Amino acid sequence: MVKQKFLSFVLVAALGILCLPNASRPLRAAADDDDSNMRLHESETIRKTFTLTAENRIVDVDNVIGSIEVVGGDQGNQVQLVANKTISAESKERLDAAKKEVTLDITEQPDLLKLLVNGPFRCNCGHGGGEGCFNWKGDSGYTVKYDFQLQVPRNIEVKLRTVNSGRVMVRDVAGNFSVHNVNGGIDMQNIAGSGVAKTVNGGVKVSFTENPRENSNFGTINGNIELYFARGLAADFRFKTMNGAIYSDFEMTSLPARPVNAEHRGNRFVFRTDRFTGGRVGNGGPEIKAENLNGDIRVLEHQ
Repeated sequence: MVKQKFLSFVLVAALGILCLPNASRPLRAAADDDDSNMRLHESETIRKTFTLTAENRIVDVDNVIGSIEVVGGDQGNQVQLVANKTISAESKERLDAAKKEVTLDITEQPDLLKLLVNGPFRCNCGHGGGEGCFNWKGDSGYTVKYDFQLQVPRNIEVKLRTVNSGRVMVRDVAGNFSVHNVNGGIDMQNIAGSGVAKTVNGGVKVSFTENPRENSNFGTINGNIELYFARGLAADFRFKTMNGAIYSDFEMTSLPARPVNAEHRGNRFVFRTDRFTGGRVGNGGPEIKAENLNGDIRVLEHQ
């Protein structure tokens, strides 16, 4: 059993709102329809292979309902996609509407593969669409769910987003990452990059085979955060939680609190502080943030 050290830091600050792209509000049209009214169901499996020839490559998946699974391997320069699409609708008319209104938009470039689930739930503002911007207030009478499975080259950057009815899983990827969910967990295994992984309702679990070399950020509101690091870790941690504790397998020394920022407004000064608790492992290094509201934060060592 792993022996963990409890960090007796004083945690007095409430959690700030996590910045979660593509998660501005629950989606009635996309996620909250009563499934008992969905009499008709239709499924389709989409299989495609893409080639990314650039040295620095990105896979970007912008989903709304459904899961995302990305697995790295010896794929050369190819990305293999399997997307399971499921439409549930109240009537044949709404089923046909779903087929027309909700599309999988694919952008393929030498350095980028982007998969965007598009539909009336996006605000379509600006030039050709509001990526990640939801303001749909109606009742579509259907739901369209995409469950993505991708096999990718190991050394690739991933940008992944979903909102409802699915978790995000990443395995054996060495590039940097930006992973966001809302109603579901995030599970990342055998990771060798740096980046951001945040959700709202669900846990965040990240296991590194190589420790981050750049600043990284992990967060949730309702769930635990578990971060597994390789031996020889050197980093500066900043923690914030309200209803939970912080545990570490690594010996930490306290970091001094960051100076309070003063802003002059009229005849008064406004003072602001980020209210994070700091801990240094080894000689310090990249800043690693971990924050939640309801749940524990665990900094663990691979055995």
